[in-house]
Amino acid sequence: MHEESLGVCFTESFLARKEKPAITFLRDGRVETEISYSELERDQNRMASVFQNLGVEKGDRIILLIPKSVIFVVAHLALQKIGAVTVPLNPGFKKAELAYLFKDAQARIVLSEPGQEALIKEIDANIINLTFDTQKPYQEIDVLQKASEAFMPVEINSGDPAMIIYTSGTTGSPKGAILTQMNLIHDAFNIIKIWEIREEDVLCHALPLFHVHGLCFALHTALLAGAQVVMLDLFSPQRVIESLSQKQEPFQSTVFMAVPAMYAKLMAYLGDERPELGHVRLWTSGSAPLLAADFERIHRIFGKQPVEREGMTETGMNFSNPLHRKRKPGSIGIPLPKLEVRTVDPDTGMDVTPGQTGEFWLKGPAVTPGYWRKPEETAKTFEQGWFKTGDLGHVDQDGYYYLTDRIKHIIISGGENISPKEVEAVINQVEGVSESSVVGVADEKWGEKVVAAVVKKAEAVVNAEDIKRQCKKHLHNWKCPKEVIFVRELPRNTMGKILKEEVKNLF
Repeated sequence: MHEESLGVCFTESFLARKEKPAITFLRDGRVETEISYSELERDQNRMASVFQNLGVEKGDRIILLIPKSVIFVVAHLALQKIGAVTVPLNPGFKKAELAYLFKDAQARIVLSEPGQEALIKEIDANIINLTFDTQKPYQEIDVLQKASEAFMPVEINSGDPAMIIYTSGTTGSPKGAILTQMNLIHDAFNIIKIWEIREEDVLCHALPLFHVHGLCFALHTALLAGAQVVMLDLFSPQRVIESLSQKQEPFQSTVFMAVPAMYAKLMAYLGDERPELGHVRLWTSGSAPLLAADFERIHRIFGKQPVEREGMTETGMNFSNPLHRKRKPGSIGIPLPKLEVRTVDPDTGMDVTPGQTGEFWLKGPAVTPGYWRKPEETAKTFEQGWFKTGDLGHVDQDGYYYLTDRIKHIIISGGENISPKEVEAVINQVEGVSESSVVGVADEKWGEKVVAAVVKKAEAVVNAEDIKRQCKKHLHNWKCPKEVIFVRELPRNTMGKILKEEVKNLF
């Protein structure tokens, strides 16, 4: 186990690889930037000194609100060198979403695109706004060219916070999961070990960087293992297939990580076409359940069985199907090294027997110490040191785990977590709406899609388009309902609680 800080681990990796290509950034399918490991080391040091010159100290929260880019990576690495805390946010978030997150994070600096200054000033007049035009080539960023590589070293301990990543809570307000140096180091080296990520690997990176999947499971592991990252500016089925089909060194990808919705789009794009992708040794799927039928389709179309795994923002990666042993369609696999798992009856708190359904409780070095500034939420999530996931499932006789349902009503659409309460709050503000219930229903393309059942006030004139328009104004597109129906009343139990399963049946 690597006891030092994440920044030290990165520097050791970068100095050992010297001129080896680290990141090749593709925009619109063309190479925009190539950066070697030694250049990455140099630039993270320069960025660290930029931050320190702005007064950034150990423990300060720094918001990264910039699109996927090399400067995002360099800024994140620099923050890890000086003990500051990376807070990655989706740059597509609207004002109402950002206002809550800015206030909660109590950040000192926000990195954004030019053109967002007015919005940011409106939200928080005191925050320092550092802008980067990520549409320009990385080499043209003046700030880095002029910066010194000399920064003040900081003593960083394994329990210090390294990142705060916001996750949708069932309460409707996103919670910031604190991830410590140890959490992230353990998680990354665990993944490197079980998936045998090595220097010779080339990762085709098509995931966003504001989630643990793209930033921690994919990017951290590749850079710490000394692999090359071919980074696509965004996910596009055509660009991904073009990139994966490259036979030319050093662009020949060997590893691809994705969510089920991405695989569905890739397979729809390919149709009957079968590109030669035998050089890709590892296809992984996570962030949402992969249907057994899709497991077989991926195997058929891409020539290898996918490795399905399960992880959470709060815990890192927890389960994975084995690399060299049997992979079971529909199973999230076996626990990662050093992770303890209990399957507990949520009503009694007692462990259930194999085959029986219970809630997964976890304990291990990658599990969050808690939520940022939310002691009550933290206390509710832990029971005698065990992290209660809210996920229901069972384990079979071979020790493979299966997710069957969630205690929480979080909707997972295309790998994104969506809080129904947050969407309901927006719908309920529409004039003429009495109340609403938002649920996720099965969808072939997205895994689940967001739908809403709405009760109108007496004699109110309101239609589905009014509701969708209000949602689009205040919420990111993937949170907006794809279908809206009007009902006289919502189904409830005797205690007045809305019966979400019955709401789903309305669709």
